[in-house]
Amino acid sequence: MSYQLLYGTVRESPRRVIHAVRLVDALLDDAALAHLAEQIRERIFTKTGEPYAAVVVVQGHDKETLRLFGDAYAVTRVRAAMFNAALRWSGFALD
Repeated sequence: MSYQLLYGTVRESPRRVIHAVRLVDALLDDAALAHLAEQIRERIFTKTGEPYAAVVVVQGHDKETLRLFGDAYAVTRVRAAMFNAALRWSGFALD
């Protein structure tokens, strides 16, 4: 299934980033979110060679529906970046 996605990164260290992907106008269950995150990890691995990429999937559009899915440390960093408006989103499509 095809979703409209936005992509952004949060710098964790000079050589490591957290990849944030935002679903636009879609709410998925946990299994579908895990599958989407795995697809994104595979794409990152083929493009950059990073085998264990930190991926956070963001879904929802307001305080009631906003939900972040991923590793706890990565979710905390992405949430802080979103709160501080330090995360820039750009269009993204899975092939």
